[in-house]
Amino acid sequence: MLRFFLVFLALQLSLFGINMLNWVQQHLVLPWTALLARFCAELVVWFDSSAAATGKVLWNTQTGFGVSIEPGCNGIEACIVLFAAIVAFPERWRHKLLGIGAGFFAVQALNVLRIISLFYLGQWNTAVFNFAHEYLWQGLIMIDVLMVWLLWVRAGRKHSSFQPHDDSGGSPPSSPAPLVAG
Repeated sequence: MLRFFLVFLALQLSLFGINMLNWVQQHLVLPWTALLARFCAELVVWFDSSAAATGKVLWNTQTGFGVSIEPGCNGIEACIVLFAAIVAFPERWRHKLLGIGAGFFAVQALNVLRIISLFYLGQWNTAVFNFAHEYLWQGLIMIDVLMVWLLWVRAGRKHSSFQPHDDSGGSPPSSPAPLVAG
């Protein structure tokens, strides 16, 4: 457990550090955020033709109201926490890669819902928008990360190749084997 915790912290520090590099921000984070804004606008246009995206801003062409998707709102930081937890956990690499892919999709899908809901909440009521933005959705995104990780751990344990082995064909021994440290 200590190993998991230390690797988890080291991975987070490394990934957050890499995320803050100017090159990464300019060539990965900002393009991703602009793509996210365009994707949200395309979804909203299906039922509201007044939505548009410019750069990292999802805005209403009729009212001029917009939400700017800033760092911390693009799902990257939540994915970093999830990826660090998945990689730090002792599991097969194939399962880790599946978890990273599915986890990225789950976090980003909820984040799209978050952005679109904030887009409409902001047009309706600023106080509700502020509460939802600063408290409600922050918590929900992190609960999503925790739930995805727990489901991933559970799926890995269900399909684990570890099965207790009993050569005698009978019941397991009454006393467990001693644990050896080191």
